Amino acid sequence: MKIVTVKIPATTANLGPGFDTLGMALSFYDSYEAEVVSSGLEISVSGEGVGDILLDESNLIYKSLALVFNKLGKKVPGLKIRCDNNIPHGRGMGSSGAAVAGGIMLAAGLLQDEIEISEQQLLGFATELEGHPDNVAPALFGGLTIAWVEEDGVPRHKKLTVHRGVSPLVLVPPHQMSTKLARSLQPESVPHTDAVFNVSRSALLVAALTQSPELMLAATEDRLHQSYRSSAMPETSALIKKLRAHGHPAVVSGAGPSVLVLEDDPAKRMEAIALVESSFPDWRVLALAVDVKGASLLVQSGSGT
Repeated sequence: MKIVTVKIPATTANLGPGFDTLGMALSFYDSYEAEVVSSGLEISVSGEGVGDILLDESNLIYKSLALVFNKLGKKVPGLKIRCDNNIPHGRGMGSSGAAVAGGIMLAAGLLQDEIEISEQQLLGFATELEGHPDNVAPALFGGLTIAWVEEDGVPRHKKLTVHRGVSPLVLVPPHQMSTKLARSLQPESVPHTDAVFNVSRSALLVAALTQSPELMLAATEDRLHQSYRSSAMPETSALIKKLRAHGHPAVVSGAGPSVLVLEDDPAKRMEAIALVESSFPDWRVLALAVDVKGASLLVQSGSGT
């Protein structure tokens, strides 16, 4: 019987001004395994989400896997799915994107002897389920990604290499935040000056992340979404304000409430950690690297790997 394992990275989206466009993979991982059995579905979970994650066909990993099979005209086999979850849920670190991308990669591994699935197909399947490609693109492909949707609805991405001087730091609060709630606080339109401001900062952020990390503080300024959501995340907003006042390029990670700090050297990251530990001691500190690989797949059978 075939066993497929996928290791999938956490992601952080928006990165300040790059709303619904920029995403980055982080060196923090979930691991999912699918084993083909004669019939039925059995799902087990360890780590994050135990007791909360659905263990039937409405499970997001299974739904993602089944979507690929159905789109390709294949019947889903009996499965045992095991999930070892490290990515915090409801914290803006791409847990749902990881589940979607992970389920799709499990399907790709199970079907690899019959069908070769392209990167574009993987992104299309993931975007259909997630609704937007900014988290699933880096989860699948790693690194810094620019994601967009063509006029015909086809999602695309461009992967970029992050400058080796960039030192990410993620600060995770003990409470969750609903992505749906965060999005509901976003206005339908913004002032022209704010739109122009974010266009300039988004362009600058790509340069800062790939070539000139010393520009990161200015490059992470935002007027498009963070201020509108601040009332729902007062601690997050207070921490970002405190960090930026001390020269640390802090932004909301995804829809929040975690905070992402994109330092341009490890010494500054240590200064930021000390500031957080003294002022917000109940927040979890994750000093991470940029994951450059994205999802990794291992396929095993009775005759080996």
